[in-house]
This record gives sequence, structure tokens and C-alpha cells, in this order.
Amino acid sequence: MSIPISIKELIDWSNGAEEKNSELASWLNLLGFKEREGLSKFLNTPLVRDKSMARQILRSWSGRKLLDEVSDLILMDEDSSGESVLDTLENLLNEKEEVTTFDLLNSLSAKAINIDLDGWIEVANNWRSELNKQQKLISDLVSINELAIKREEINVLPFEINETEYELISLNVFHRNEPLNLEVWNPYFRKKIRKNWVLLMPGLGGDRNHFKWLARSLSHNGWPVVVLDHPGSDSLALEALLKGRLPLPGAEVLPERLNDIDSILNAKTSGKIDISAEKVVLMGHSLGALTAILASGVKIDDQLENRCQKVLDNLSLSNLSSLLQCQLIDITLSDREGIENLSAIVGLNSFGSFLWQNNLENKINTPLFFTGGTFDLVTPSISEQLGLLIALSSSPLSRVLLIEGASHFSPIRVEGQMNQLKGKDLFNLGESIVGYHPLSVQSLLAFEIISFLEKLEQNKSIPPSINLTKGDLKFHVLDRNIIEKLVKIQ
Repeated sequence: MSIPISIKELIDWSNGAEEKNSELASWLNLLGFKEREGLSKFLNTPLVRDKSMARQILRSWSGRKLLDEVSDLILMDEDSSGESVLDTLENLLNEKEEVTTFDLLNSLSAKAINIDLDGWIEVANNWRSELNKQQKLISDLVSINELAIKREEINVLPFEINETEYELISLNVFHRNEPLNLEVWNPYFRKKIRKNWVLLMPGLGGDRNHFKWLARSLSHNGWPVVVLDHPGSDSLALEALLKGRLPLPGAEVLPERLNDIDSILNAKTSGKIDISAEKVVLMGHSLGALTAILASGVKIDDQLENRCQKVLDNLSLSNLSSLLQCQLIDITLSDREGIENLSAIVGLNSFGSFLWQNNLENKINTPLFFTGGTFDLVTPSISEQLGLLIALSSSPLSRVLLIEGASHFSPIRVEGQMNQLKGKDLFNLGESIVGYHPLSVQSLLAFEIISFLEKLEQNKSIPPSINLTKGDLKFHVLDRNIIEKLVKIQ
């Protein structure tokens, strides 16, 4: 079913005019005063507040893909390409600092909007289904509680550790015009000789300052750590987007991120980076976690385009990472043989569920430790961490840590966060975005990652357990057996 809506009639009606002989007016007049007032307010609310940033988002792969998919559901006359909307918006941005929905509709050459109701209903149903799965996950964990092996309540690390020394290294690399900036954390007091060292990578728009808390905790417990910034997809790139200088970075940065890993591993082998441990643990947040997985040599299967066509057609944006994953259809990643001394992969809010089906061809024998939160709508845990472990891991040491109330941004510590809930950063994120108290989540993450690494050096696994608590935090450590039962219930 498709309903044509006259743009002129919609604007006139929202301004108070009533056309008695119009079918559209007949429907709209059924609305009360508050509804009419709400529609008018919506039409006059700025659609674009920063024209420089808006231009860069619209010119990015993700921005154009979203516009294309929305244009399939809202047609301007017979134009389903979205070109007329984009051209009109570009022209308005040349004239005005702020653009409202009213401005856009009033400037379009089209006479009518055709809304595909069936399409929008399908989108809404798919979105509702995804959100219901996330809500159902916790109750399902309670229902299979008898499968869990109980552990004693843990004592987590303090928020701050005094040891803060690290070495800053500027590493020249062949594939970039600028050097890589690295922090090398070498433990000064080594109670134990560790077999592994950690290469820690921020996510898209993140930088090494966001993860000093984790590098410090790992170093304090004996693990050498290297933390890097990825030029072109770090906080400077995000700042350039906000100022309208550069487009929104996406999955096109992955080839250079993978080259960054190779350069650091080569620098360690050649002695440019002085670390005694031989085996490496790749650790990353979000896109950093996906980079680590791809660096292991696993190949993306040939069904990615089919899976992405379905999810993008349905505009199912309850999993925002799907846009980055599906962009890989248009990106060529060189074949990799993997990393000889790779000991494990630790992914904070990892993703990649569209890239691999659950089959024997893409299994990784390397232990995986994925962490996620029930408040994460960027990389939702049931599809991205739980589903990803089932699709990829063949190691009995692999685990997923699921923290109730934690979000995609909980692992990111920003300046000033120790003294207040909201820290100082490019974005001043509140609890509605960050989730439940991020400092408590970070402390728990540090403890559980260290527990995983301790067991890894002994070639042992952390015992699975459900309904663990620490303070006000409730969390779960899940093995493949529990995860498969959870996914089956869904």
C-alpha cells in the first residue's frame, strides 16, 4: 500500500489552513490540537544544524546508503534514487546555516510524497523483533541458570593505579604519510614473566587516551602493552568531521588499520619496540576488535552481499554496525596468512555477524574473549558478541562477558570522568548513551580481561557463570554451550 501526500497540502495544513475537499485534509483534521501543534513543531525543527558536518555525512558511504534506503520507502513523485532530496538539501545548505524539514519539503520540485506503508510496517516489525530479542536475553539467562558453574563474588581492581609510566614512540611506516604514535607500557616490577604482550586498538573515532585505564591495569599486572592511534579514523578524524573538513570515516579505513598492525609486529620483531614477551594478544574496541579478527586471517564468506541486501532493504538499524559491515562489499581486503605468534583476541563491543556464517570453513582456533553490554544498540550483544563467537570460535577457551546495563561507550574513559559521571570529550555523553556507571564497568572489564589472560597463560579457561554480581553490577561469563542454548531459545 502506498499513500500519496501533497506537499503543499501538508504544509498548508500544518500552518492552520483546512481544505474541506481534500482527502489528506480529511485524515489530518481527525487529529486534535496537540497533534497538529506537534506536526507543525516537527516540520519547523532544524533537520540540519551544522551544514559543514551534514555535507560530509551525506557524502560518506553510510550517509548515502541510508538516504538510498529511505528513498525506497518515501518516494518524491517517481524518484526513488534520493538524488532530488540530496540535490535540494545541498542547495539549501549553500544558502542557510540551519535547514528544517519545512525548508526541505517546500524547496523540493516534487508535488507529492508517496509513502510505502507496507515497507515501513515491515521495518517497524523487524526493529521491534530485534529489540524484543535484546530484552528477552536476560530472562533467558535466568531460565538456564542451572547450567552455570558458580564462582565466588569477585573483588575488582581499584579505579586508579599509581603506576602510569609509558614510553611514547613515533613509528615511521611505509603505508602512511605520517608516523604512528604509540604508547609502550613495559611493567617495571615484573612479579611474573608473561608469555604474552598486548596490542590495544581504539574503535572508530577513538584514541589511545580513552584506554589508558586498561593499559595501566594490564601493565600493573605484568603484561607489556602497546596502544596506538589509527590516523584517519581516530579522534582527530572525528573532530574534522564535526568541523566539516573531512567525510565520516567508515570501513574503508580497515586496510590501513591492518597495515598498522603488520608494521607494529614487524617493529617488535626488529627490536624497534622493546618487549620481551613473544606471543601477542590483539585487543580492540568496536572497529578495533573487528580489525583484530580480520588480522587473524579469517576470510569473509561469499554470502555477505546477500545478507546485507536483506538487512539494508529493511532499514533494520537496531544494529548500527551493520552499515560498517556491509560497506565491506565494496572494499578489497588483501588475503592474509594470519599471525604466527597470535595467542588470543580480546574484543570489547566487537562486531562482524554479517561477515561470517556458522560453518567449519571460517573457524578460528585462537581463543576469543568478547565483552558486551545489554544496553548496546550499536553492536547488540545477542547478534554481535554471542552470534560472532558461535560463528568463529572453535577454541574451548573462548568466552563472552555480558554486563547488564553497559553500553557500547562504557569502555571509553574521557578526561574528567573520574570526578563526574560525564567527562570532557568531543561529545559530552550522559547516562542515556553511556549506560550504567562507566567507571564500575571499566573496573569490572579490567578484572575479567586479566582473569582471561591469566588463564590463557596456563592454557586453561575461565569457568562459565551466570548471575554474578559486584556492587550494583550484574554480569555473566558465557561459554559456547550456554551461548548456543541462548541463541536457540531466541
